[in-house]
Amino acid sequence: MSTTFRRRVLAGAGALSLALTGAVVGLSGTAQAATKTTPVQMDCVAPAPQPGGSGSQPYTITLPDTAKAGDVVPITIDPGPSPVVPGFAVTTTNVSKITLKVGSTLQTVVSPPETVNVQPGVPLDPAGFSGTIKIPDGTEGTTVNVALDLAVTDASLMGSVFTTTCTPNPRPSASLGSVAVEALPKDPITTKLTPNSGKAGTAVVVTGANFPAGAVTCSALKAGVATGDTGSGTATAAGAATCNITVTKAADEIRIDGSITPYKAFVFVVDQPGVKNPVDVEVLPGPLAIGPQAGNPAVDFGKVTINGKSQSVVGQFTAMAVQDFRGGTLGWDVSATRTPFLNEVTGHSMAKAQLGIQPTCKVTNTESPSTCAAGAPGAISDVPMKIASQAVGGEELTGGEFEIGGAGMIQLPAFMFADTYQSVVTFSIA
Repeated sequence: MSTTFRRRVLAGAGALSLALTGAVVGLSGTAQAATKTTPVQMDCVAPAPQPGGSGSQPYTITLPDTAKAGDVVPITIDPGPSPVVPGFAVTTTNVSKITLKVGSTLQTVVSPPETVNVQPGVPLDPAGFSGTIKIPDGTEGTTVNVALDLAVTDASLMGSVFTTTCTPNPRPSASLGSVAVEALPKDPITTKLTPNSGKAGTAVVVTGANFPAGAVTCSALKAGVATGDTGSGTATAAGAATCNITVTKAADEIRIDGSITPYKAFVFVVDQPGVKNPVDVEVLPGPLAIGPQAGNPAVDFGKVTINGKSQSVVGQFTAMAVQDFRGGTLGWDVSATRTPFLNEVTGHSMAKAQLGIQPTCKVTNTESPSTCAAGAPGAISDVPMKIASQAVGGEELTGGEFEIGGAGMIQLPAFMFADTYQSVVTFSIA
């Protein structure tokens, strides 16, 4: 089953659009080597009378191979020769401020003051320096990439400060290095009861996951208090546990000892004397839907004036609702595609313009049995991009009500026709 709706995205007249800042960062993959040198195309603006410059500048970054989420780790940054070539001789005291995109966060590493003897015709070549960055929380089990977002140099001369700003193109740069973030150990959980109801004397097979290999025990509870019914079993080297227990007393939960809550519910059936009158009810599945089906209003990214350089603008996608009323254990994925930026009346198009999104997803109904996960930031194209998802439940009930949206960014080329352009983004759920 697949449901779609369309949303229009406008870039204002004569204007163009969005740099994919949150979109370039990859949070998964194989860890890089500890030291990596990457050429970065830089566009620099220097104070008069010093002209700016554009060109490739190598950055050598040294990072630890692994770390834990939330750790503050050392980093060494060695910028190579700058595209800025001085036309005069002078001695200054320089401080470099290197802003890095670490995962989804921007962090700045500042160099100690460095005395520099500037020579005419010789490219500026800042000395390497060390600092620290923080591995973002919530990145367990992923690889966090580190990219260059901005390089600023403050040169002090006779009491005055002259600032040179260098911007990577694209911004942020390609990955300068990465850190593999350790995965959190998985908690032992009780996964299933077979059967999950019965009278006194019912034999139950209890299964679980993530247990240490070896013997396990299981127990029945009533209102959180052990009833005295216990059983035993084993866990495999892969952590899969099986335990056998016979329920003899009233119980409402059964667990494998050592597992975390919630435990698995057990319905204890008491046989009552008298005339039996069964009561049946059939619960029908509801829809899986994303809306509104008529589409959302256009996202306004404002206006941009052509200046001969690539530019970016940001906006916010209007939140849309997701409803999963199917009453099962299925999951879902929301994906996005888009059409090219064009003006159908004038025939003008922006083939090089890029549109990105940093997705968000939240639960809007507190009774929802499932949570949802936002997709990784990235560029929307004609290839479906995952925006959000709900995991398959296995033995557990899934579903609920959610809200999906996200920040958007348009990256515009340096030159194009001054016009009003439009792209249509289509969100689909399946």
